[in-house]
Amino acid sequence: MQRIRLRYTKRGRLRFTSHRDFQRAFERALRRSQVPMAYSAGFTPHPKVSYANAAPTGTGSEAEFLEIALTEARDPDVLRELLNDSMPDGLDITDAVEARTSGLADRLTASIWEMRLDGVGPEEAEKAVAAFNTAETVEVERRTKNGMRTFDARAAVVELRTVDLPSDRPGDRACAILRLVVRHVTPAVRPDDVLSGLRVVADLAPPVAAAVTRLAQGLFDEESGTVTDPLAPDREAAPAASTTATGTAVATAPEGAGSA
Repeated sequence: MQRIRLRYTKRGRLRFTSHRDFQRAFERALRRSQVPMAYSAGFTPHPKVSYANAAPTGTGSEAEFLEIALTEARDPDVLRELLNDSMPDGLDITDAVEARTSGLADRLTASIWEMRLDGVGPEEAEKAVAAFNTAETVEVERRTKNGMRTFDARAAVVELRTVDLPSDRPGDRACAILRLVVRHVTPAVRPDDVLSGLRVVADLAPPVAAAVTRLAQGLFDEESGTVTDPLAPDREAAPAASTTATGTAVATAPEGAGSA
């Protein structure tokens, strides 16, 4: 059984796609592309697809991940192209690698988010960010299935800063862009929790809903302070696996030749 890990996006209007809607679209793409999927056992077999840390409905993403199990080996790049042809525009498969290491979910320990705040000036945003960063704790509330829950939104935030607006953006409307690096902790701290925290510490309340996009997620590197590509270990393991396979073939060739 071969395992393939895929990276996909949620762009444009498709950011409002729920996780369940994506599952249905992806499983249809698997059928249309005639992917030789492995299925679970039992009375209601289903394709072996493992989803990891999906973004909340309403947020865009450039870095969503899943893993599929196949009964026959396929070239990851060819498979990616076939699936893309059957997926709606905006739900795009951008990368595919053969799984050669374990623990993909364990490598998703942090995310980088971008939050566009229309109607908020850069100076106002900078003051709010400074107040958030200097606070020891920022308690916010979120409604859960068990009622309202209060938790600290500050501890999980590694970095929060403003970034420059694109040079080609019209300057007739106030807008601020924030860049957020947040660890994946329990309870999860989401971008909207950080926005709630900015309202708590600086009374920052954008007049319209923020446009939020996940730019990356992966393993957080403590030394560099960056989020690394979670598929990189599989790519790095590929040459080693090929070398090992070649070495084994060479070592057994003399024995085979002697038998002949």
